[in-house]
Amino acid sequence: MRSPNEVSTEALSMVDFDGARGYAIPMRVPFRGITVREGMLIEGPGGWGEFCPFAGYDDAECVPWLATAIEQCTIGWPPPVRDRIPINCTVPAVGPQHAHEITAGTGCRTAKVKVADHPESLSEDLARVEAVRDALGPGGAIRVDANGGWDVDTAVAHIHRLDKAASGLEYVEQPCRSIDELAAVRRQVDVRIAADESIRRAEDPLRVAAASAADIAVIKCTPLGGVRRSLQVAAAAGLPCVVSSALETSIGLAAQLALAAALPELDFACGLGTLSLLDGDVVAGAGSLRAVEGYLSIPDRRPAPDPDLLEKYELTDPQRAVWWRDRLRRVRAVQQAALQRAQL
Repeated sequence: MRSPNEVSTEALSMVDFDGARGYAIPMRVPFRGITVREGMLIEGPGGWGEFCPFAGYDDAECVPWLATAIEQCTIGWPPPVRDRIPINCTVPAVGPQHAHEITAGTGCRTAKVKVADHPESLSEDLARVEAVRDALGPGGAIRVDANGGWDVDTAVAHIHRLDKAASGLEYVEQPCRSIDELAAVRRQVDVRIAADESIRRAEDPLRVAAASAADIAVIKCTPLGGVRRSLQVAAAAGLPCVVSSALETSIGLAAQLALAAALPELDFACGLGTLSLLDGDVVAGAGSLRAVEGYLSIPDRRPAPDPDLLEKYELTDPQRAVWWRDRLRRVRAVQQAALQRAQL
């Protein structure tokens, strides 16, 4: 399978790294500890790409994120096979009233609810899920995401309780950290198990399917190395896929949308409605990838940043700006070194 490091030297040479623009956009509510989303936008002959790996990722883990941005702003993506994508709304770890308001205001018929944000969260999680069910009504689908926060025994016990509170869960995403734990949970519950971190942060993203550890693959093209690489992973995994965002602006989100549009089959709503979590965007007006009545339409043109919004959300903190430029430089160097080794 193609390595995410395999960005051509020619493609690297076409990107204006010196002109990269940093951004910092506040979150509407804290999300997995993030209060401000930061990243960098790079431009090439095909438009703009987004480089926004989370702060805890080392340089090697950031290489696929840069590969995705380079693919986007140089060679682009495969053609779509559908013109709109059903999406879920995302409900952070908030109180039940806020959860109800978020769900009711989106027009989505599927909600992804964050759970397990701290060890004693079960009562809060149950109340949040019940509120979401009330907002959706009996016909909507609820999925929960534990981000690997449980051990096997806790996962099994909590999944039973949450499934009851939801009047039936569509699936549980990443209940435990390891693939072996996922497989153990899957053997003990009737609810489908979806793998996220076990795919996007794994050295071998296909091991989760080989271990019979999941029913569904959550695919995020940004950390996998691009749309083409992600299509390869999805095909090899042989599991139904859900495409989910990595909390990007409309620039990076366009790559995730392109992946969802290009998958041969798409049986579940995708987690691409995440702009609602950001208190702003770098793309203006109709170009901003915000869902309408639970769907995202495939745009005719790739989103491009608006100059006024680039200025408004510019990363102005001197230390953070230096940190991001240095990070981009280092990751680019890792990628170039990998290319040189491959050519030997």
